[in-house]
Amino acid sequence: MRLALYQPDIPQNLGAAIRLSAAFEIDLDVIEPCGFPLGDKAIKRAAMDYGRCAKVSHHVSWSAYLDFLWADMPAARLVLFTTKSAEPAYDFTFRPDDILLMGRESAGVPDEVHARADARLFIPISAEARSINVINAASMALGEALRQTNGFPVRKHLP
Repeated sequence: MRLALYQPDIPQNLGAAIRLSAAFEIDLDVIEPCGFPLGDKAIKRAAMDYGRCAKVSHHVSWSAYLDFLWADMPAARLVLFTTKSAEPAYDFTFRPDDILLMGRESAGVPDEVHARADARLFIPISAEARSINVINAASMALGEALRQTNGFPVRKHLP
């Protein structure tokens, strides 16, 4: 299981995604360009102390990310979370090698990304709400995907 962010706009959301992926022991892919300067100092500040245990990969463009996927994970499914979907995430059957792709906070993803996705899902919310925070959606999606695939990390007993 992997989490991917398509051209994130908000550095705090990237920090939350780094912490989320570290906590669940999954890899995080950041597809650039970002809406903010993406440097080691900014990432360390946003990730707080979770940066040391997070596995974050940067990809300079969508096409570079696709090259990475085809070379390293040709069988993985790209599962896009979008408000432009008709299939609820909770009706979908996840696999352990799925990549959960979250769109840009301000604009989602372009048509070419929609076209490449193997599945397009949404998180059911009130008809009165336009959307929820991308990292809240990622947390919900990842929780369901890990639950279905029995992929949660094993937590050691605390003293």
